Amino acid sequence: MDSWVNSAEVLGSDLPLELAGTGNRRAVLMGALREAVRSGRLAPGTRLPPYRSLAADLGLARNTVADAYAELVAEGWLAARQGSGTRVAERAAPVTPAHRPRTPERPSCPVHDLVQGQPDPSAFPRTAWLASARRALAAAPNDAFGPGDPHGRPELRRALAGYLARVRGVRASPERIVLCSGAAHGLRLLAEVVGGPWAAEAYGLPFHRGLLASHGVGTRPVGVDGDGARVGELTRRDRAVLLTPAHQFPTGGPLHPARRAAAADWARSTGGLVVEDDYDGEFRYDRQPVGAVQGLDPEHVVLLGSVSKSLSPALRLGWMVLPERLVAPVVAAKGEREQFSSATDQLTLADFVDSGAYDRHVRRMRQRHRRRRDQLVAALERRAPHVRVTGIAAGLHAVVELPPGTERSVVRAAAWQGLAVEGLAGYRHPGAERAADERDGLVVGYATPAEHAYPEALEALCRALPPG
Repeated sequence: MDSWVNSAEVLGSDLPLELAGTGNRRAVLMGALREAVRSGRLAPGTRLPPYRSLAADLGLARNTVADAYAELVAEGWLAARQGSGTRVAERAAPVTPAHRPRTPERPSCPVHDLVQGQPDPSAFPRTAWLASARRALAAAPNDAFGPGDPHGRPELRRALAGYLARVRGVRASPERIVLCSGAAHGLRLLAEVVGGPWAAEAYGLPFHRGLLASHGVGTRPVGVDGDGARVGELTRRDRAVLLTPAHQFPTGGPLHPARRAAAADWARSTGGLVVEDDYDGEFRYDRQPVGAVQGLDPEHVVLLGSVSKSLSPALRLGWMVLPERLVAPVVAAKGEREQFSSATDQLTLADFVDSGAYDRHVRRMRQRHRRRRDQLVAALERRAPHVRVTGIAAGLHAVVELPPGTERSVVRAAAWQGLAVEGLAGYRHPGAERAADERDGLVVGYATPAEHAYPEALEALCRALPPG
């Protein structure tokens, strides 16, 4: 690398941090910071600027400064504490690995985002959506601009009935479909109508469990293994069970065919309800997606779906395919008027589905996500062959299995690589006590980063992993 010189004022003082030299810029920056601490120009306790600010001042890449900070924290020159930034250590001398200072679980402003649950916002099909919006508004009946029906626009319910039957094997007429603002909204309504207690998979979204609890519905864990939820653990006391059969969230396996049938049999024999969160149902890459459990018994299974993963969470559009007996109570629970989903967005989505634009978009995203997952697997095979990706090739995330006892340290190491990624432990039901269900891993969302940023995010991930 060519010789280079740059400088920046540290914390607005008169003391410049000057960088000059050849070679790796991270190494030059680390050398300059060590010398400033050693000479006393940076006193113990001095707060350093955020790595993003220093990177901008020095004209460096943000991950270059983040990596430098991380290494100096590990060496003992700097110290970091959640909420108080990075400071010169009180004892600025190298320390052994056994005495390295604690680091935060996640950066406040990560450079790279591999947190699950969100598609790349830049992938939203703006042109096709705008075309559907224009057609939908031009053809909209006058009543679309009056008070909304809590059942949802009939145009979208008809479009969804056809689409779900064709793609997910759902058995339902438009009258069985009630529109909502997403899966979380659907769960709120079902909690109010069905009551508790519910069973839930031992690994799942804490947000969903908290949402049910806030509506007075407690959940108890049902074990999860390579065949999905162990539905044989369901009891007659459970009013409902929340499942992710297509792609267990987050561990990644589908519900075994025998267990799919057993879940439906349990609901039929006990009068219980299977609540099927069709998470990632459209995104399977190694074969055609498995049909919904709802198709086995429409009178005892509720299908929850939304466009938050396929299009955007900003649209706030979802649906419930309900047993006939629950339609009226759920509509009543929504209220006399639609308060949650825009009628014009509903009409636009109806046209988007009917015109085939939704199918085309899902196909494009399926190819893109499959490529992203393949890149993740290839990077790990090349850089960290001692870890592996578990679960089926599906969805917008994958679980990277880690050696026992390493999850927390890897999440911390990732934070100091400027990488936001979550450990598997955060998704475990607090009531799950069986040691066999415990595992160490990372839940890696590969859909969010922009195309140009994804390779760098994978590099940061590989640097954070424990050595083989």
